[in-house]
Amino acid sequence: MRSRFHVAPLFLAASLLLGGCADQYGAGIAELPASAGWHRLPIGSWVLNDGLEARAMVFCPRDACPRQGFAAVISFEGAEARRMEQALSENPAELARSFARLKAEKAAAKAAEQRKSGKKPQKPAPERSVTDYARFDTADAKGVLVTIRAKDAPSRQGVTAILYARENDRLVVALAVSDEAEAAKREAQAAWRSR
Repeated sequence: MRSRFHVAPLFLAASLLLGGCADQYGAGIAELPASAGWHRLPIGSWVLNDGLEARAMVFCPRDACPRQGFAAVISFEGAEARRMEQALSENPAELARSFARLKAEKAAAKAAEQRKSGKKPQKPAPERSVTDYARFDTADAKGVLVTIRAKDAPSRQGVTAILYARENDRLVVALAVSDEAEAAKREAQAAWRSR
């Protein structure tokens, strides 16, 4: 569960590393201003990701906001746009399964390494979270709400709200991460309006 709960911080760290080299900031999100604690993140040109353009990313740390949050506007083109649109439209649960497969592959590689070194492999940890999906379309975009809850503490959760639509040959995606569904939806809609 920890690895899935920390997807947003990993995404944030990757964006900081990629963007930090170019020292360029996105336009920001008008409805999530610095005066309310939101900080624009360096997004640079993202030259390492063909078919992906980061337009804006903002983060509100826990010490500056009543509720920590992250919001972004990104766009995809070409094959990346088709794959992302298909995943979001047809079966968003497949995205979670791909994270689970990645975790299983890492565990298998670690077990193989332990066997090579003569150590007894550890038993895989049981699933500690539950993932739920819901749709919340708006007038001009389709939406998916993904909630990951701890099995042992259902009040502990991470929520990602995703809005997406085609604009010419690109798929534009606005997303927000929060610990509360309404906040994630509200911030995703703010990001969407800033696109």
